[in-house]
This record gives sequence, C-alpha cells and structure tokens, in this order.
Amino acid sequence: MPTLTDLVRDHTDLTETDLEWLHALVSDWQLLADLSFADLLLWVPLRSADTLPAGGTSRADRGKRGALDTGATVPGWVAIAQMRPTTGPTAYPQDLVGKVVRTGRRGLIDVAWRERRIVREGDPEWGSGIPVREESIPVRRGAKVLGVIQRSTNLSSARTPSRLELTYLQSASDLATMISEGRFPVPGEEPNMVRSPRVGDGLMRLDRSGKVTYASPNAQSAYRRLGFPADLVGEALGQVTADLCDTGEPREEALSVVLSGRAPREVEVESRGSIMQLRTIPLVVGGTRIGAIVLCRDVTELRWRDRELMTKDATIREIHHRVKNNLQTVAALLRLQARRLRIPEGRAALDEAVRRVGSIAIVHETLSHTPDELIDFDDIADRVITMAGEVSTPETKVAPKRTGSFGVLPAEIATPLAMALTELLQNALEHGLAHRFGTLEVVAHRYGEGEPPRKPGGVPLWGEWSAPGADEPRTPADETGGEPPSGRRLVAVVADDGVGLPEDFDVESTNSLGLQIVRTLIVGELGGRLDFSPRDGGGTEVVVDIPLDHNHRPART
Repeated sequence: MPTLTDLVRDHTDLTETDLEWLHALVSDWQLLADLSFADLLLWVPLRSADTLPAGGTSRADRGKRGALDTGATVPGWVAIAQMRPTTGPTAYPQDLVGKVVRTGRRGLIDVAWRERRIVREGDPEWGSGIPVREESIPVRRGAKVLGVIQRSTNLSSARTPSRLELTYLQSASDLATMISEGRFPVPGEEPNMVRSPRVGDGLMRLDRSGKVTYASPNAQSAYRRLGFPADLVGEALGQVTADLCDTGEPREEALSVVLSGRAPREVEVESRGSIMQLRTIPLVVGGTRIGAIVLCRDVTELRWRDRELMTKDATIREIHHRVKNNLQTVAALLRLQARRLRIPEGRAALDEAVRRVGSIAIVHETLSHTPDELIDFDDIADRVITMAGEVSTPETKVAPKRTGSFGVLPAEIATPLAMALTELLQNALEHGLAHRFGTLEVVAHRYGEGEPPRKPGGVPLWGEWSAPGADEPRTPADETGGEPPSGRRLVAVVADDGVGLPEDFDVESTNSLGLQIVRTLIVGELGGRLDFSPRDGGGTEVVVDIPLDHNHRPART
C-alpha cells in the first residue's frame, strides 16, 4: 500500500510544507475519529492536468506554487489516509487509501472545497447496505485549503445519546471547526507520535475559566486514585491537580496554566503512588477560546515498570564495571608475575594471558556505559587494534588499521569476537610480521541486511557465493560441500603482507594455543566459519564469517 508521502508527491501539487501539516494532522486524528464515532478519510485534489507542462512538473516547481485555487474545478480526488473509530462501528471496513474519484462523484467534498466550510447537508447514504451520514471538513493551513476530510458515521446502531456521547460529539464538532480554520493541529507543535491518552482512557471538558463541565467515569476514577474523592464537575482542574501533587516544594506554575486549558501540552503528575498522564487541547473557535479538552490516562504500572527496568539496567552496568575492574586487577597481577619470571617462555605465556584478559575487559568497560547489551564494536575493534600495535616489538614497525564497519553487536558476540581478534592480530605480528616492516589490516563487512555481498578493500569474502567456473578458485563452501551461508552475517578479514603460512599449516591440527582459542570461539561458540589462506602478493588472510541471527552458546572446555 502506498504511503501518504508517496501519494501526495505522485498525485498532487502540494508542497513539502503542506505535506508536513498533513502528517501532523494524521498523527493526531484518531482523537477526532473517536470523538465523532465516525470513520475519517482524507482526500486531496489531484494535480490539474491543464496546468502541467509537457513531461510533467518537478517537485521544485511544485514547491514554488502558491495557494491552491479552491474556486477552480479540480479533476478529481485521491484518498491519502484513513482512520476508523475505536468507540463505534466502522462505516468502511475496506481500505480506501489510494482510491481516486472524479469531481462530481463526492458532492459534499466538492462543496466543502469550493466554499471552504464544513458541509453537513444531505440524507444518509445506503450504498453499502447500512445508513451512513456523510460530512465534509476542509483542511486548512493558514489561508490555504489542502484537502477535505470525509467524516462517515455508521447509523445502524443509532440510539438516544448519553451525556458522555453528547460531550464527545460537541468536542468533535469544535475540533472539526478548528481544522477548517487552520487551528488544529496546533501550528508549531510537534506531531504527536508517542502514546498519548486516548478518548476512552478518560476525558474532561473545561470551560473558559478552566473549570470542569464534564468528566467521564474513567477520568473521575483516575482522579480518585490520585486522592480526589469528590465530583470533578465545577472544580478548577489546574488548582485541584496542583493541590493533589503538592509536595511542599516550589510548585510548577506551568501546571496550573496547562490544566486550565490555556496551553496545549502533555504533563505527568504523581500523587499517593499513582501516576497520571494528562494532555490538554485548547478549543479555539472563531478566534475565541471557548474551553479545552483534557485527556487523562493512568500510567502507574507503565512508569513503575520503566523505573524497575532503569534500576536493572543500572545494576547490570555496575556489574560490568566491577567485572572490568576485576579483570584489570587480574591483568596487573599477571604483569607483576611476568616481571619476576626469568624464563622467557613463561614470561611470554603470561604476557599473552594479559592481552586476552585485556580484550575481555575492554568489552565489559564498554558495556558499563551502555543502557543495553548492544555495543558499537568499531570502538572496541579500534582499541584492540591499537593495543596490538603498542605491544608489538620495536623491530616490527607495523601500524595496524581498520577498514569497513563491524556495526552494533550484542554482548554475546562482542566478547568472543574481541578475544578472537586479539589472538589473530597478535599471531600476525609475532609470526607473519616478526622483525620486519609490513602492513596489517582488519577489514569488516556486514551483509544479508538488504545489501548484496561485496569486496571491501579488495579482499575476497565468503559473502560472494556465485558458482565457480573451471578457472575460478574453490570457495570454502565448495570444499566442504555445504550450502552458502544465509541470513544476516558479519565478515571480518585480518590480512598481512608478511612471510605467509607454512606449507603444512592446518588450523585444526595446529599446536598454537592462540589459534585453538580462535577456532573454539568462532566455530564452536559463535557458529561461524574460519579460513586461513595465502594473500595475493604475499602474506596471509584470515577470514572470519559469523552469523548474526545464530543462537550462540558458550564454548565447551
């Protein structure tokens, strides 16, 4: 189904500013549908063919046009948005977005557009087998009419309305008038995209002085939970709410102003352990403020849950911080022990242990600063690469670098990957580039996320699973007889231009503890693939290919 933006840009002459206004209206018009007990359908005029030059018109040209001439006959209408009520039966169960009708087929829309007024004339329609009352509301921004809202009420369950329903309908009528006058949505106010109180959560109607003229049962119950047992009708809502929330500290003056209906705003108040979200919509009709609608919603459980999550997040971050500190203490103790050893092999083994502990500490340090278990691994990779360069021998003269991006990874992937990357870099510096100048590069690439596999930095990746020809080298999938990997994956390549691999090298039978650790982490824990191969021009390439959708499990020891 095409979006509102697509329909406006493809079929109308409306500008980007007009489009923003329509987005703001549609983001908040569930309120009008619920108050009206009616379906809403937003129609905008089709682009006039006689004003189009040959080949059409560009967005830039359309953006320079002035107000639409509502006196002119438009060729037709396109429906760009639809909303059904949650308070009553729908009149149109089918989706009508994208529907195009010619002028004359919807008479009330044509009149509302031409005369720039709300049109309610006419008898109920029976086109779908049920009586439907149609109304048309022009949508105005400043002096410009952008389109028309068709309001359709299903009359099949019509009955004598209650006081609540009469209040809803009167409030809907006032909002419709504000839309036709360009006062709703409120100019300059951000579109309401978050979960605000709805009509059914609780509604109060205020007069010009800010006193309650009607409070729905749900609104009355919400205020009882705050500690106000009496009837709200006749009370000054701003004063009542401020008194309920009085903590003895300096009172926020804006609270009384907002809840008196003089300013559009959302606030949250708390009293006696209950938390209530309030939204005020001033009603301005004909340039005069006649009162306000106040929607309220009890959000106590939601906020307490949020606070519990925040407390848990803080506790988890503190745990990561302490684990990082403990790992740094362990690394310091190992360094002290290494200095006391006179056996070179023992000192080298302890130095390797220090690097392994350090790579894990880096991950926990990053986790201690994040609100969740997701990490921007590029920062960790850069720190691991820098650490490897700092501990390399003076004769090596290698400055490792990173190309590409690892992106954001969960902690269960980041920790073993950081340790494996540390081992691969150290192995390249100690064996491939020992006592010589050279280059060492880490290349990262993600695929399977809407982007086809490619070759970053000229390094062949396992993401390219085209069938090899007679003269093409066999890929790891060909050698194992397996299928190409699928889903979201991450490829990391550690490449150097050192001495290369020994002729009899086999990662599965190597005696190197570091490479055994890498294989256990990548293949056993992360469910990935590991491949060592000669690099074009000399040196070694180590390709790590891990799935991002895999159920990772700790490696067996």
